[in-house]
Amino acid sequence: MMEKNKNRVIRLDGFRKTSFFTKVERGGKAYPTNSGVNFPPIQMALESRLIIQMKKFTKLTSLFLLALLVFLQSCTDTGNSASAKKAAGTALENTNEAFYSEADFPLVKKFNTHVHINVFDSTFIKQAASDNFRLLNVNVAAPSLPPIDKQQEVAIQLCKAFPENISYATTISVDNFNDLDWQQKTLAYLKTSFNNGAIAVKVWKNIGMDLKDRNGKFVMIDNPAFDPIINFIEKNDITLIGHLGEPRNAWLPVEQMTVSGDKKYFAAHPQYHMYLHKEYPSYEDQVNARDHMLEKHRNIRFVGAHLGSLEWSVDELAKRLDKFPNMAVDMAERISHFQYQAVTDWKKVHDFFIKYQDRLIYATDEGVYHKSNPAEVSRVAHENWLRHWKFFTSGEKMKVPKVEKEFDGLKLPKQVVDKIYLKNAEKWFPKITRTKN
Repeated sequence: MMEKNKNRVIRLDGFRKTSFFTKVERGGKAYPTNSGVNFPPIQMALESRLIIQMKKFTKLTSLFLLALLVFLQSCTDTGNSASAKKAAGTALENTNEAFYSEADFPLVKKFNTHVHINVFDSTFIKQAASDNFRLLNVNVAAPSLPPIDKQQEVAIQLCKAFPENISYATTISVDNFNDLDWQQKTLAYLKTSFNNGAIAVKVWKNIGMDLKDRNGKFVMIDNPAFDPIINFIEKNDITLIGHLGEPRNAWLPVEQMTVSGDKKYFAAHPQYHMYLHKEYPSYEDQVNARDHMLEKHRNIRFVGAHLGSLEWSVDELAKRLDKFPNMAVDMAERISHFQYQAVTDWKKVHDFFIKYQDRLIYATDEGVYHKSNPAEVSRVAHENWLRHWKFFTSGEKMKVPKVEKEFDGLKLPKQVVDKIYLKNAEKWFPKITRTKN
């Protein structure tokens, strides 16, 4: 259209005008319209009339295009507005679905990956099943418990009797650590355990707090003697659980400890109250030895029991989780430390759970022993589990026995709660899913 107009010439009684009226031709000679040449009045009148008509046409065209643009923009805005309203409506509809309620507790499948059942009794297992928990029964080489081979016998019996409800973790003995054949016997014991279905191996705090070498020096978990054991665990795709060291409260006077659970435990077990034993390795020694072990074994799948003995600070725990991608932690008997920190910095604790949602595993450390009343243990456990659920899922004000002051629940999204209670157990203990509940 423009090319055509560009070459078009308008004749006015012997005069010729080019498109857009930039010049006039007369007698074959072209004159610019602003050249000052005087044309006959009639021709100039006609020219002016045509100029006015063209201006009107241009103005109308511009108005039409502007109206069209406004119309199209309006359509776009309407579409976007409709989409936004639809999205907002969907979000509103899903608001109640984004979080769990207290009523959801028995309906959601869960794992508790740190309990101790040393007698063949189903009471506790049935309570866990009614609350939709599957259990990991952990053997431990503690002097107050039966020998580890006896613990393993009971664990295997329970797994056979309740295959849909319980799995077990074996452990190692260090009683004969200084014998030349200790490694060989330990590897043989682990091989038998794996053949019997053990899905994890726990090492305990006696390494670093009790065990000594031939020279009377404390043996830590990074001692080279443990390397073949850890390598064998890794080779068999088994998870290593480490209860190494104690909570930092153990190095404080009882009256300065932060949670009542620690105050009661260390008052009753002075042999592990390190404040009373200055000659023992320090808290930092315990944590550093664990970290050094992980530096040597970058591919071992490691779960730090009891928040990896870093329960007192989510900042310190975050540093280790950042440094060691092969490390997760269970919460056994340390959830009160999260609650204690939430008293003064709720946001930090909440954000920690969001950021490290793939590395935190629910566990509680209840035990059923020869002197226990299984029904009472089950009752107390159920109440404890409900408090934990409320802490993770609600935003309500809470008061619990182990923390002196009030705090708010974390109100974590469903996807985070599902990881803590279920998916992380399946990830960090892959063989726990061999029979699903």
